[in-house]
Amino acid sequence: MSLVVQKFGGSSVADAESIRRVARRIVDTYNQGNQVVVIVSAMGDTTDDLIDLARSVTPRPRAREMDILLTAGERISMALLAMAISDLGVPANAFTGQQAGLLTNEIYGKASIVGVVPERIARTIREGGIAVIAGFQGVNTDSDDVTTLGRGGSDTTAVAFAAALRADYCEIFSDVDGVFTADPRIAPTAHKQPALTYEETLELAAHGTKVLHLRAVEYARRYRVPLHVRSSFSDKEGTWIVEEKDEKYLDGKNEAPMISGIAHDKSQAKITVAGIPDEPGTAARLFAIVASADVNIDMIVQNTPTNAANSANISFTLPKDDVPAAFSALEEAQDELKFTKLKSNEGVGILSLVGAGMRSHPGVSARLFGALAEAGINIDMISTSEIRISVVLSENQLDEAVKVVHTAFNLDSEGEVIVYGGTGR
Repeated sequence: MSLVVQKFGGSSVADAESIRRVARRIVDTYNQGNQVVVIVSAMGDTTDDLIDLARSVTPRPRAREMDILLTAGERISMALLAMAISDLGVPANAFTGQQAGLLTNEIYGKASIVGVVPERIARTIREGGIAVIAGFQGVNTDSDDVTTLGRGGSDTTAVAFAAALRADYCEIFSDVDGVFTADPRIAPTAHKQPALTYEETLELAAHGTKVLHLRAVEYARRYRVPLHVRSSFSDKEGTWIVEEKDEKYLDGKNEAPMISGIAHDKSQAKITVAGIPDEPGTAARLFAIVASADVNIDMIVQNTPTNAANSANISFTLPKDDVPAAFSALEEAQDELKFTKLKSNEGVGILSLVGAGMRSHPGVSARLFGALAEAGINIDMISTSEIRISVVLSENQLDEAVKVVHTAFNLDSEGEVIVYGGTGR
């Protein structure tokens, strides 16, 4: 008997018929002799609708009440799904994140998990039932307030319970058949990867791939939880996320491919701090000020202008939503930092080429930059890791860049990918 944790995204439970279809799939897994724990997201666009509703009431809703409001979507899904499973003759109990024992810190809207105490979940499966848990939510250990984990947090919920319950594996169901070499809505000839390492998946998730939540992959790597990313709309084998890609996951291939995927990100912006003194400690102070505004940054480039001695320009990328906070913090510190100009650009896109095989294949950079140059696409910033190359370019050229790079690395397949629900989640 295996213990399986299954997570179903919003597109998989978008309406009553979808919920009944998912219930049948869960019961099939149960009837194969498995113990099953289910994590479920809110139905369809429920979370977006609740956000819009809150903003129609007040332009500045309080974070605490927003978390209470947004958890309602998953609570609806968990209750309906438990009803549908029970209707098929298998006992099922629904649990909120708090009831299930998911404990978090106090940061509303993007809380971190500090512990999982799944006593009621373990008791349910021991007694032969299926536990259905509302994703995306937990409870703060100090205040007993409901908290949410941020968008995509249901993935992290699933992995956290898989780790706590020592599940054999965790299945992440969406409306695509796995993790593809590029977003199939941009590159419809992308092909599915049979397996990826945690390391590769972390790079892809961190740089724009939306199939898996970054924190979920980090959690899976930390606790060595095998992930199986697949579609709830088909029975096809998906993509396995594991520590090492052995023959079991490579479908008999002799070695892993050079490139695992191309990620793209349109959610980033760029801030440039111009004319800042070029002296030790300046950059450290600048980024300490940005960090104090609770802003995460990604790529950093420093250069020295030819017309200004002893000064530098520092550019960095950050989420678009964080631009006001970072801009305000830097403006307040202008006298301290002694820079001459501050500007932002929200019309940027980031393309990232990821693959563990890059370590042993020379010429990857030349092929990437050659393909972009041939398409007339200019590069603004470059960042690299051992298994990734990222470039910042114009957002208007990002989709075209994904297509030409995908073709340049021979990643195109003969058929077109099916995105069953149209969302990629």
